[in-house]
Amino acid sequence: MTTQETVLVMNEELSDPQWFTLQTLSNQEYKVKAGIETIKKEHGLDDIILEILVPSEEIAEIKNGKKYKRVRKFYPGYVFIHMRMYDKNGEILQTPWQLVRNANGVVRFVGNNNPIPLQPDEIGGILDRIHASEGKSVPKVAYEIGDTVRINDGPFLNLTGQIEAIDSEAGKLRVQVSMFGRLTPVDLEFWQVKHVEPGNS
Repeated sequence: MTTQETVLVMNEELSDPQWFTLQTLSNQEYKVKAGIETIKKEHGLDDIILEILVPSEEIAEIKNGKKYKRVRKFYPGYVFIHMRMYDKNGEILQTPWQLVRNANGVVRFVGNNNPIPLQPDEIGGILDRIHASEGKSVPKVAYEIGDTVRINDGPFLNLTGQIEAIDSEAGKLRVQVSMFGRLTPVDLEFWQVKHVEPGNS
């Protein structure tokens, strides 16, 4: 977009910004986001493109007795963009629309040539999910009260016990283990234990 084209866009009577969904090539979500951020900067579209989201959460995993973290995307193959798509007459702003849909890695807007905005409750649910996951590592393995587990880290290494309480948000368990002939509660993180299969305790 030339400077003259940008001025023309900015002088139009614009509709309010809405959230739209972009379908992307596999595993290209973050590249698409970065590419659109570059387009936004290069073409002076700060008032047209407001935000680009790749909703995700951090997952804690255990491999070979070690704790690893990775990012899991909530909606693989999709990116969400907050932008002014239409003018006051409901006509698409052609230049911004084409710049975004032709960005590297973008397959299409959901709605193709008539991009469909997300409903407030739809984007609200997505934003709530992002907010709920911020600063937290969600454990990959799910546990239930009564499960038998073996401790694989810390001073209680190799002791087995039963889960008596679970704090999923904090990723912690309370496990009853037998020490010195009596049951003792031990607080552990999810990654510090592993399930014991029946007959292997």
